[in-house]
Amino acid sequence: MDLDRTLDAVGPRLKELRQRRDVTLSELSAETGISTSTLSRLEAGLRRPTLEQLLPLAKSHGVTLDELVDAPPTGDPRVTLKPLATKDGRTIVPLSRRPGGIQAYKFVLPAGRDDDEPELRTHEGYDWAFVLDGRLRLVLGEHDIVLKPGEAVEFDTRTPHWFGATSAGPVEFLSLVGKQGERAHLRVAPKRLRDQSATTAGS
Repeated sequence: MDLDRTLDAVGPRLKELRQRRDVTLSELSAETGISTSTLSRLEAGLRRPTLEQLLPLAKSHGVTLDELVDAPPTGDPRVTLKPLATKDGRTIVPLSRRPGGIQAYKFVLPAGRDDDEPELRTHEGYDWAFVLDGRLRLVLGEHDIVLKPGEAVEFDTRTPHWFGATSAGPVEFLSLVGKQGERAHLRVAPKRLRDQSATTAGS
């Protein structure tokens, strides 16, 4: 996939999706936190979208990221994972294709620098992240934390936030992103099974 041609084709698709939903630029701006002037330039093809802009736009329009940047194949039920690379070296892989609802992504971020100045962003939604490999730096409001493999975090994306790798090396993590008020539901074992497990552990 040619990244430049792919991004150039996003503008008309953004406008089509917005008009299909019958929402104005002002309404979309309120949903995504992206200014109306930027949205207008994106739709007109006068500005290329960044990954940080594509994520809230995909959520607002109820489509997956791969559907937003490239029309999905037809006639084949298998999920085709299409990594999207950014100019700053980040890679994002969409793991779900269901329109609307919680969307799943895999992020691969290159090694950062200790003197990196995070640019915090806010948008409508709720995020849950799980670190697979490496160390993930998360700046969330006044908090600046580093997550290790196996650790997870969840937060309201209206809180100013930023994700990045540390200088120790690249990081891979999974992200579940939902609309405002929508959170991942964790299922626990039935009480009978928990009681059996506790009995076995105590014997």
